[in-house]
Amino acid sequence: MKPNLEDQAASAEGPWEECFELAVQLALRAGQIIRKALSEEKQVSTKTSAADLVTETDHLVEDLIISEMQKRFPSHRFIAEEASAAGAKCVLTPSPTWIIDPIDGTCNFVHRFPTVAVSIGFAVNQELEFGVIYHCTEERLYTGRRGRGAFCNGQRLRVSAETGGPRARGGPRATSG
Repeated sequence: MKPNLEDQAASAEGPWEECFELAVQLALRAGQIIRKALSEEKQVSTKTSAADLVTETDHLVEDLIISEMQKRFPSHRFIAEEASAAGAKCVLTPSPTWIIDPIDGTCNFVHRFPTVAVSIGFAVNQELEFGVIYHCTEERLYTGRRGRGAFCNGQRLRVSAETGGPRARGGPRATSG
């Protein structure tokens, strides 16, 4: 089921609605780039260790997200994985701040394993207001807003009614509906 932007935006009513809508739009755009790049040859570099990888697609997606956000919200701050790895300060202040992982699962991406996502969070006064995660290959858009719940492709996620603790029941499960 493809994500429905209108359903996601409808759940965004509040002071940061425009930010939420932009995050959803950019996550979907970034997902298209990542899906296409999954099948292509990649230039891979390492960051802090041999297991900490980065590709040109990580940089491309991060640059796209940040540049579009800066156009709309020039006073906002950014904490982005690739910029931080390159030495940019990673400080969460009270200012509106975007927290971005352009390809969550870069190692999977490098090896063409399709479990990858775009992750975008938004914090104000050092508290998360919302998060948007787009699982690119499954086309699942997960969103959550403080005090408003979590959704997958517009359907509310709920904790199951299972009791007995995680070990007794195989762990917590979320259900839609």
